[in-house]
Amino acid sequence: MKTREEAKDIKLMIAESYDLISDSPSKRIYEAVKKIPCGHVATYAQVAEIAGDRKMARAVGNALHKNPDPDSIPCYRVVNAKGELAVEFAFGGPGAQAELLEAEGIPVTDGRVDLGRFQWKP
Repeated sequence: MKTREEAKDIKLMIAESYDLISDSPSKRIYEAVKKIPCGHVATYAQVAEIAGDRKMARAVGNALHKNPDPDSIPCYRVVNAKGELAVEFAFGGPGAQAELLEAEGIPVTDGRVDLGRFQWKP
C-alpha cells in the first residue's frame, strides 16, 4: 500500500510526463529553452515569446523550476530582463547557475551577465 507522500509523488510524475508528451505550455517552454545555444542566455520573456506567448514569462520560471531533465533542458541559460541570475537556482543551489554559465564562457559579475554580449538573438 502506498503512503500519501508516495501517492502524491506518483500523481506529480504522471502530470509532468503528460506535460512532456502533450502540447502544453510547459512542453513549449522546454523546447524553447533547448534552442538556446551554448555560450548564450535568453530572458524569461524571450523564452515565453519563443514558446508562443510573451505574456507567460512567469510561467517560464515555474516550468523551469520543475525541469524534468536538466541535462537536456539547460534552464541555467535563462536569466531575467536585467541579466540577473536566479536567486534560488533549483538545480544545485545558489552559485550553481553562475558556475554552469561560466563553464560555457559567460562571465558572471555580481550575479549578472552582460545581455549586450551574451543574449541569444534567434
